[in-house]
Amino acid sequence: MTSSAPRRTVLAAALAAAAGAATPSAQAAGASRAPAAGTAAAPTAPDTAAPRKSLVDYHAWTTAADWARGHARGTGLAPGARPGIRLVHPAGTVDYRDPHTGRSAAWEYATWTSPVHTLTAPATEAVASWNAHTPPGTWIAVELRGGYSDGGHTPWYVMGRWTSGDGDADIRRTSLDGQKDGRSSISTDTFAIDTPASGLRLASYELRATLHRRPGTRLTPTVWRLGAMGSDLPDRFEVPPSAPGRVGRELVVPRYSQEIHKGQYPQYDNGGEAWCSPTSSQMIIEFWGRKPTQQQLSWVNPDYADPQVCHAARYTFDYQYDGCGNWPFNAAYAATYRDLQSVVTRLTSLTDAERLIHVGIPVITSQSFLKTELDGAGYGTAGHLMTVIGFTKTGDVIANDPASPDDAAVRHVYKRSQFETIWLRTKRKDANGQVKSGSGGVCYLYFPAHPTASQRQVLAELGVR
Repeated sequence: MTSSAPRRTVLAAALAAAAGAATPSAQAAGASRAPAAGTAAAPTAPDTAAPRKSLVDYHAWTTAADWARGHARGTGLAPGARPGIRLVHPAGTVDYRDPHTGRSAAWEYATWTSPVHTLTAPATEAVASWNAHTPPGTWIAVELRGGYSDGGHTPWYVMGRWTSGDGDADIRRTSLDGQKDGRSSISTDTFAIDTPASGLRLASYELRATLHRRPGTRLTPTVWRLGAMGSDLPDRFEVPPSAPGRVGRELVVPRYSQEIHKGQYPQYDNGGEAWCSPTSSQMIIEFWGRKPTQQQLSWVNPDYADPQVCHAARYTFDYQYDGCGNWPFNAAYAATYRDLQSVVTRLTSLTDAERLIHVGIPVITSQSFLKTELDGAGYGTAGHLMTVIGFTKTGDVIANDPASPDDAAVRHVYKRSQFETIWLRTKRKDANGQVKSGSGGVCYLYFPAHPTASQRQVLAELGVR
């Protein structure tokens, strides 16, 4: 079965040009944005953490010391084993008309603005992600303001308006279309330089979280992790295969097919091939021993198998993108489960994935390919998510591929060289010979809030702390 065609508009006017950097391909369901409430704080002092030398730079704020370095307007520290920020004193009130319900309401808000983070290597793209708790009647907006390599600045771009809920007390999760300044643009969940061949790059950025609640209540969102991945990857149609290293391990991950849900819940993009991202997310959430309660699943038609996949689709759905494939929304959904955290980043080879599997962390990968480019898949796709759960003794990839006819058929073994190319390349040709983008190694990583020492070490070596 093919995965659904991507609806993300990939921001690469220069895609067919000779030069430029990678632009991620949409997976089979994606996202957009909108400006958050609150007055912009002045840029704060540059973050002094030692940069990781790589063409991929993931950076996040997660500790009490991190939150203390930011600029707070009405937010304060949420103490505990997993420190975060919460709304303490409203900085003001804003009226928000939800474009997807038509309802207007007043919301109290407070903001936290990060220090300026200077990228290790100036980037052509950036993707923000976050971990948060939003009780009914609360929501957050995440924004990014970048510094260009020529000294200019972007506007505040909305990277997502997000809530974990979907009830009458909540807004609708949404990205925001149409954000641009003539030099860069937002495509669903991805910031991109419009013309990478010009040499312009994103040299630095700051993130702002705006926490909202119903006026007169003591409710508050809590944000535990706020970060972004910036990257400047070379254009490439082919990727030299990495040599097998730490191989021969397979993690025991639940197997769920997206295809058995075809035609279910048209309001959440109709199941089937559109649900690769939430299906993959649900497999890994359950690998870590978490799942929705029976009460949470009570809304699902009892005739449907694997109701937790329907649940994941509903609660990752981006109402602007009209699909379930928004990368940060999937990661944020995973982090709503007890003591789980998540990031959206890029890896640079299957060697990186091997190291994660070796310490017990599966990897959700985004790729696009023709039917002839991945033996054993039996389909081609313009964008698809699957989970890497292990490696054979010879180094081939063991994947739970949700684009399978039923749960029993989900486990696949794919050739290492083929898989590495379709996942890591930044450009490809479609069936008509037209140049399209590739994801450039985009992945979701879900892992415990308190990882083991070996897990923490490998994550840190890959730029995730």
